[in-house]
Amino acid sequence: RGLKCRHCRHLPRPRKGPTTTSKRAARGVVPPRTMFGFLRRNSNSSSMDGGGEAPRPLQLLAIAADKDAADWASLMEEVSLEDGRAIQVTQCAWDDIMVSAEPKSSVPIVVHLRKSKAHPKRPTTIKPDFCLVRNEVSVPGKDFRNQMLGLMFAGVESVNSFSSIYSFCEKAVIQAELFKIARKCGLDENGDEVFPMMDQQYFASYAEMMYSQSFPAVVKIGSAHAGYGKMRITDHHQMEDFRTCLAMTKGSGDSSSAYCCAEPFIEGDYDLRIQKIGSHYRVFKRTSVSGAWKTNTGSAHLEHLELTPKYKRWADEAAEMFGGLDILTVDAIHESSTGREYILEVNGTSSGLAPDVAAEDNLHIRDLVVEKMNARFCHGPGAAVPQVLVGGEGKAAEEQVGGPAPGAAEEGAMPAASAPPPATVSSAESF
Repeated sequence: RGLKCRHCRHLPRPRKGPTTTSKRAARGVVPPRTMFGFLRRNSNSSSMDGGGEAPRPLQLLAIAADKDAADWASLMEEVSLEDGRAIQVTQCAWDDIMVSAEPKSSVPIVVHLRKSKAHPKRPTTIKPDFCLVRNEVSVPGKDFRNQMLGLMFAGVESVNSFSSIYSFCEKAVIQAELFKIARKCGLDENGDEVFPMMDQQYFASYAEMMYSQSFPAVVKIGSAHAGYGKMRITDHHQMEDFRTCLAMTKGSGDSSSAYCCAEPFIEGDYDLRIQKIGSHYRVFKRTSVSGAWKTNTGSAHLEHLELTPKYKRWADEAAEMFGGLDILTVDAIHESSTGREYILEVNGTSSGLAPDVAAEDNLHIRDLVVEKMNARFCHGPGAAVPQVLVGGEGKAAEEQVGGPAPGAAEEGAMPAASAPPPATVSSAESF
């Protein structure tokens, strides 16, 4: 306005035009400020400059913190995506992460880690592109669904899918889906169930509990795993005692107690576990050597069985649950008196691996993750097309991602793996 400076009495020098930042903002180059703007410089490094540098590695968040968990950073060192991008792994537990999400930002997800396998004594911050989940998100006394919801909110994909993991948090939801499969499959030519489920009752709380099946019975409280929350009841007197104990539990919402399921007890001489990882199958026969009535807990003798069409059908039907399961195990029991087999439950992304073949099965999981990441980042909508390939020009895509899963069968064949010698499993937590 032509006003003089009160200090030097000189007219201020007129501005020649907008600053460089203003010009870039006017052209739309500078994005608006967001709560994660301090990470924008790193997020823009994913695109390659004219110098021909390799693209930014994709961040894989592996939630696997069991004592027998594989080292996923080492397993991913030898593989890359079809476009040459490497996979950088951060491995931690559910209780180590804090999640913030802003889906429409240039940095849609930020995960703060209290500690990780690579940095056990200091916190770090990452922006995961993909997740591998090998731990339960909800266990007795701990519930990390809020962290998982943040990853879902940001649109991060995972193995297994977050939607299926969320459904697996409630046993009643799992059993409802299994009964739905049993009704769909119907009966075979002999009048037997194709997908044989045990008779089971559900009670929303202790107030509705009126058991009408045979004794002895097994009651299961809520959604506990690995033998927790399960009791064997011999008669109606013990059932009444259990009902009074159930009344002391805490239910969800306005429920007066936790829900429970009850079913007739079956005397089984061994358990069956049908495992499916991608297109690779295994069948195990598990015989308890501890003498416990919970045959899937304690020490057990483990044998490998041949994959039959019946067992493959069970696994394939279960793999359609909740939009599709990439990793699953079907647990069944063989009744000693009649020789019939009943499906007990289905386990999802946290399914344990047999110790004698765990190293090989972890490679199948690795190849499955790479396959999913290729579909998402190399062939999916908005996939980037880098200019530089790290793996070499003459290397085929099948070689970079490991090709088909080892032991996978061709179409129409039964993909049975070579049977290693029997193993002894010491606890249900590891298998």
